[in-house]
Amino acid sequence: MGADMTMPKGSNVPVPAPAVRVELGWSSGAGVPDADASALLLANSGKVRSDEDFIFYNQAVHASGAVRHEGKKTEGGLVTDALVVDLARVEPAVETVVLAASTDGGAFGQVPGLFIRVVDAASGAEIARYDSEDATVETAFVLGELYRRQGAWKFRAVGQGYRSGLEGLATDYGISVDEPQQAPPTPAPAAVQPPPTQTPTPAPAAPVQAPPPPPRTPAAPAAQPVRLSKVTLTKEAPSVSLTKQGGTSGAMRVNLNWEVRKQFKGWASKLGRAVAMHADLDLDLCALYELADGRKGVVQALGNAFGALDQPPYLLLDGDDRTGAVASGENLTVNLDHIKDFKRIVIFVTIYEGARSFADLNATVTLQPQHGASIDFSLDECTVPSTVCALALITNNNGDLFVQREARYLVPERGVSPQRTIDYAYGWGMNWTPGRK
Repeated sequence: MGADMTMPKGSNVPVPAPAVRVELGWSSGAGVPDADASALLLANSGKVRSDEDFIFYNQAVHASGAVRHEGKKTEGGLVTDALVVDLARVEPAVETVVLAASTDGGAFGQVPGLFIRVVDAASGAEIARYDSEDATVETAFVLGELYRRQGAWKFRAVGQGYRSGLEGLATDYGISVDEPQQAPPTPAPAAVQPPPTQTPTPAPAAPVQAPPPPPRTPAAPAAQPVRLSKVTLTKEAPSVSLTKQGGTSGAMRVNLNWEVRKQFKGWASKLGRAVAMHADLDLDLCALYELADGRKGVVQALGNAFGALDQPPYLLLDGDDRTGAVASGENLTVNLDHIKDFKRIVIFVTIYEGARSFADLNATVTLQPQHGASIDFSLDECTVPSTVCALALITNNNGDLFVQREARYLVPERGVSPQRTIDYAYGWGMNWTPGRK
């Protein structure tokens, strides 16, 4: 299907690729609510087999590895939220992958240019596209679905809206949603009753010794319902407990994404170098760690110190986005199965090349536990010549990891590296030598 063609609602097309990238897209702007992509893996019953078949911002990867939520990217006024579906790995019991969207802070009638498109994950060639043009008060949408037909996969444009948001859509397909606890209603006052007629009470009979109760078999732990809530850290509410949000095990992905502001200010634009300065922008996501046994170190692309998940430091830098063109930005993974082994972690970002400061950048940090609520925050505008920014401080408080928004721009002294600057600011006390990547 050509890039300028859109499918009518209800139509379908073959999907010849073994793996596809599904992009939910819309135009950004003032007053436009945020939107999120999600996927539900359905059996022939038309329902999910369990809550694990729901892939969204708080549960980013399916156990089979067939579906994963990649996250958002903003470019030229267009926002996209992406899912990757490896059709070859979808389990035989799954007949349909529902592709949905939900809003945060408004209805889809306020989201201009809403579309879904399916592209070949390998070549990037567009396979299908459906533009939604009739949204009004809906807060969730099934925009399309991938489904099996005679051993092959097809895509259908659906366009079915819900006014009950992501919660209503998810429960409709059999997901158990963790709803906020409500206080029980206050009981009505009881009517005054007349005193009962007094009758003689017979003497109690001799007590009969009851047999001891049988030993109790411990009940299997109940499956935790899915949490749809998000946590946004601000200056006024800068910290959150991972335990309270359900993030106590599995992998937690820390994502840094950024875009260059279109309006350039100050000396760079006056010299006409702003665009060129940011064209080759290379930001590095890094972490200083201190383990419970006293070991300290750094995870960063410099010196290929990418870390490891299954052994100390239980932190892994996924890779190095040298161009800024990678949709998922820079990613660091934390192994929450080893919470007891962490004492503290400072997550920070440095400018390796392409800019003299963080000015003119819009950056967003997202911490996505495998289980539990997503935590995100934005960085403030940078007004100092900073080349290193402390993003978040994670500390172990009696087995509970607390995440604190730092968003702290630091200005290295002359001849002092960004890493050493972070070390000084947070009292790590490590020895540093020059490194390259």
